[in-house]
Amino acid sequence: MVPQQLILKNFLSYQDVSLNFRGLHTACICGSNGAGKSSLLEAITWAIWGKCRAESEDDVLHNGTDQVRVDFEFISNNQTYRIIRSRQRGRSSVTEFQIKSGDHFRTLSAKGLRATQEKITNTLKLDYETFVNSAYLRQGRADEFMLRKPSERKQILADLLKLDQYEMLATRAKDISKEAKGKINILDERLQILEQDLNQRPDVVANQAKLVAEITEVQAQQQQTQWQLQQLQTSQNQRQQWQKQAGWQQRQCQELTTEIARLENQNEEINQQCQKLKLLLEQEAVIQVNFQRYQTLQSQETELAKAFQQYQNLQQQRQDLEQQLQRQENELARQTEQQLLRLEHLDKQLAELQPILAQQQDIEADLDKLKIAKQKLSQLDNLQHQVAPLLQRRSALQGDLARARAQCQAQLEQRQAIAKQLQIAIAAIPEQRRAFQALDEEIFQLKNKQVYLKRVEEKGQERGHFKERLQENQRLFEKQLRELEQKLTLLGIPGATCPLCEQGLDGHYHQQVIEKTEHQCQELRNQIWILKEQITLADQELAILRNEYKEIADGLTNLEQLLQHYGQMEAELEKSGENHEQLVELNEQIADLELSLTEGNFAESLQLELAALERELTNLAYDEQTHALARSTVDQLRKGEIRQAKLKEAQSKYRQLTGDRPGLEQKLLALRSQLQSLGTSSPLRQQWQQVSTAISELNYNNETHQQLLGELRRQQPWQLKHQELEQARQQLPILIQRGQEYQDLIGDRQRALEERQGELAQLEEQIRQYADHGEQIKLLEQELAQRRQQLDNLLAKKGGLEQLLIQIDTLQGEYEETKQQFDQAKKQFRIHQELGKAFGKDGIQVMIIENILPQLEAETNYILARLTGNQHHIQFVTQKEGKSSTKNKPKMINTLDILIADAQGTRPYETYSGGEAFRINFSIRLALAKLLAQRSGTALQLLIIDEGFGTQDADGCDRLVAAITAIASDFACILTVTHMPQFREAFQQRIEVNKTEFGSQLAIVS
Repeated sequence: MVPQQLILKNFLSYQDVSLNFRGLHTACICGSNGAGKSSLLEAITWAIWGKCRAESEDDVLHNGTDQVRVDFEFISNNQTYRIIRSRQRGRSSVTEFQIKSGDHFRTLSAKGLRATQEKITNTLKLDYETFVNSAYLRQGRADEFMLRKPSERKQILADLLKLDQYEMLATRAKDISKEAKGKINILDERLQILEQDLNQRPDVVANQAKLVAEITEVQAQQQQTQWQLQQLQTSQNQRQQWQKQAGWQQRQCQELTTEIARLENQNEEINQQCQKLKLLLEQEAVIQVNFQRYQTLQSQETELAKAFQQYQNLQQQRQDLEQQLQRQENELARQTEQQLLRLEHLDKQLAELQPILAQQQDIEADLDKLKIAKQKLSQLDNLQHQVAPLLQRRSALQGDLARARAQCQAQLEQRQAIAKQLQIAIAAIPEQRRAFQALDEEIFQLKNKQVYLKRVEEKGQERGHFKERLQENQRLFEKQLRELEQKLTLLGIPGATCPLCEQGLDGHYHQQVIEKTEHQCQELRNQIWILKEQITLADQELAILRNEYKEIADGLTNLEQLLQHYGQMEAELEKSGENHEQLVELNEQIADLELSLTEGNFAESLQLELAALERELTNLAYDEQTHALARSTVDQLRKGEIRQAKLKEAQSKYRQLTGDRPGLEQKLLALRSQLQSLGTSSPLRQQWQQVSTAISELNYNNETHQQLLGELRRQQPWQLKHQELEQARQQLPILIQRGQEYQDLIGDRQRALEERQGELAQLEEQIRQYADHGEQIKLLEQELAQRRQQLDNLLAKKGGLEQLLIQIDTLQGEYEETKQQFDQAKKQFRIHQELGKAFGKDGIQVMIIENILPQLEAETNYILARLTGNQHHIQFVTQKEGKSSTKNKPKMINTLDILIADAQGTRPYETYSGGEAFRINFSIRLALAKLLAQRSGTALQLLIIDEGFGTQDADGCDRLVAAITAIASDFACILTVTHMPQFREAFQQRIEVNKTEFGSQLAIVS
């Protein structure tokens, strides 16, 4: 992988920078501490794998921003690729993987972030862990391998070589061998049980023959008893048939007796109704006389009702005519009153017009004076027309000058206020900086708490899953325990059978099965008890984690608010530099405005124009006061015109009123004549007299009518009596006929009753001739049921023996199959037992490490020779004698000691100085990087050295630069990171990183 270009937007300390690697072979990334040197390299790992040193995913965002993006272009296997990774705060990352085709890039992204990441890793043949342990020598990790104990170095080397996959294979092989071992034990027990079941076949065949003979004997006895039962049941059935017929005849007799009683009751009711009707018919003469009188009264009341209706109509007509006469009389009186009022008002208006008509001579004299005043006012108006535009312009110019002065004054006051605010803001900057630093520290601590909160949450989830697994195991063990306890219960019953084959168990085997089952139950109880303890501990840990999570979460509630406040304060501090420049500029503007207001040298063109207008107005000599006096005189004399208009209006109105008076007098006389004739000769008065005459001729008396209605109500019951009489005449013949029919029915029913009683006596005689065999039949049926139960039991036992024989035949095949599974399980156990040893730490892993160490030793000495001028040599020792070794029998133990030789001999690593130790660490680290890259299947073209070179003296720095130069031909690009001036001057190409208020900035220096 050879880098080509890197573009950063809001990544860690960078806001918007780009770095072009084209033409860079061996370069130094330099800058002060905290400038962002390592962040530049972390951007590469974040773009490719989405991983870097940031603990939280949102920590890669630049302070105060919500979106980050990194574009990384590189060459791999002669192809140009580009990865674009972006992220918004609080959301998942988005990755785009592209390949260059011609002058453009086309996408290689898969569906989903995980699939795209796998495609990137497969294309590079390099994952994140391999990269940071090979191509990327990160800060503080050069001496990690050397400072560990010899027994731990092999584990570090195994981790770097990813030998844990063999450990996983070893664990898997051991698990499979354990499963095979358990399966062998189960199959062995099953084979023993099957052998015992197969040995039972001869006994089962003998028992089956005995059962067949016993079943034949019981079946013969059953047939003889069945024949006797059939004979008795035939006789008993005939007796039961006669009993059923006798019961039916008896029920018929009871029904006939009940029906005869019902018919007699109904006949008695009919006789009573006939007696009532006959009594009513005897009163016929009285009823007819009173009913005729009722009809006569009813006719008289009908005639009086018609007269009452006519009387009501005539009364209503007379009342309506009286109302119409009253309305006409009122209307004529109202019109007469109106005419009188109009005549009086006309006389009053004529009297009011007399004074106006008397002022005619005075009005004519005032009109002559008004004519002279108007001529003088006209001359002044013409002069005003010439002066008015000049006065208007003068007023406008004066207003413009006033506004100009006010504007200058307003600008002065505004700038003075802004300057005062800027002075206050500048004075508050130190305090704001202190508050900003305190807020930054508080946010940093809260973010650390946020990261720790996520770890607590992950730990809580892990303990929750662990508790669920424990509970699942507990439920499984409890289920197995219940099954075993049920098995023990069955085994405790006397004469218990095997739960598998349902065969009886002898004493020794029965006790052996019970003991084995109880042992299994005890083991399960122990396991359940251990699981319950673990679940209790897990609950306690979860409770502690929940409380800790709640406390931390409560402390993070105001983090978002603090971040917003942080952004606001940061923006305010960024503007502090602009405030100084703005204040200087405002002070200059304030001085200019004060000078203009003091000397009055603003709006000079307006002031010149105003002076010219003043001169022109002086020449015209227009006096506005004289003009106002002339206008006032004309206004006073205009009253004559008003008086003249009123005089003409009064003359015209006087002529009109004088002409209207005769017409009003004639209308008043006509209305008085109509009102007088209304009470004597009008059509309405004549109709009223006709209606009154008709009411008198009708001669209707209301008191007589009411007496007649009372008598009619008293005679009304005879109408009901008459209706009952008519109904009695119709119903009596019908009831007499119905009574005769009931008499006939009663005779028929009595004859039928006598016949049924005779038939019943005959049936009872026949029943007495047959004996009752019910008790004998019951005893025989019980005997048959017992023998049938015995036969069913025998047949069930026979079926069980037949099923057992079939099962034994089936068990033979199962025995052979189980035997094959047993042999296969033993074979699988042996194979995976050997694989577990082979994949273990003393197997393939040791062989790989021992094969790798010579290459690592040679590569390390090659690099170390360049760094030390062939003064040091390193050797890896993998075995040494143990403390328990003897002269005759040395005992070797595995280790990974590192022996370092120089001109003075072989010495421990701890005795070397800081510079020498660093060169040794660097040589081993670089050698490991090259070997790891080779094992990953890719060439190591990029080398990034982010180590501390502060321990090197001048000679050590020269040797280190010489070593990097010596190995430069093996890499397409080498990048070193340092803040030491003497070290960075050793490189012709440098990438200088500087931290500014706009974030870290880059510059390439050649």
